[in-house]
Amino acid sequence: MDRKVFLGAIIALLVVAAVLTAGCVSNESEKKTYIVGIDGDYPPYSYVDESGNFVGFDVESIQWIAEQEGFNVEIKAVAWDGIIPALLGNKIDMVYSGMTITPARAAQVTFSIPYWSVDQGVAVKNGSTVTLDQFKAGDLTIGVQRSCSADQYLQSDDFFGQAKYDQMVKDGKIKLYDTFPQSMVALETGQVQTVIFDDVNIKDYIKGKDAIVMLATIPTGEEYGVAMRNGDTELHTLINNGLTKLMASEKWNELKAKYIIEA
Repeated sequence: MDRKVFLGAIIALLVVAAVLTAGCVSNESEKKTYIVGIDGDYPPYSYVDESGNFVGFDVESIQWIAEQEGFNVEIKAVAWDGIIPALLGNKIDMVYSGMTITPARAAQVTFSIPYWSVDQGVAVKNGSTVTLDQFKAGDLTIGVQRSCSADQYLQSDDFFGQAKYDQMVKDGKIKLYDTFPQSMVALETGQVQTVIFDDVNIKDYIKGKDAIVMLATIPTGEEYGVAMRNGDTELHTLINNGLTKLMASEKWNELKAKYIIEA
């Protein structure tokens, strides 16, 4: 082969390779990145493992959806009582962390299709003689994570009502905690007599422990959804499509087997 022809062919191949490589990099960089707000201490849905990585049922779910739908995600832990303000303030793009769909929240944000259902669980120390009737009457000291659906449930007319709830908080009968695990530690150390929270989370927390048991489950049929800003219609479509695919896939069964305690 003529040397000039040979060199020309090599140069041409290098140019093609460079273009293809640049194209791959460009395509990846052109993917939109959405910031996903989570409660970083909310096992089994979203939490930080011993290596400092964000993990959990919801974390793996959004990572799978992002891959399927062609976008990138950045996970960000946000204090739960400020997570909707963070969303509305454009600090995050969605809340994907076991958020119950409620009328009060739906008045501020747009929710995805529901992807999970839970009831409220009431936990007590093993060997405790307290009863569910005492709990419902407000005769016990109750621990709960502030601003969570259990906290909102206690305030509702279906339970204590706002006036009685406010008085119980004032009297120290209801103690509010920043995270669910903090409320459970308070139960273990005798600072409260009961804790109310989503039943799946309580089951996960007490797994392998003898100190705490589930006193009862209160059927509430709450549904989890992904919260987004009202105007982010493109993201609404991406998340709903992704959830539909996820729940019909084998990945869904893998995630349930890995994270969710049913019994």
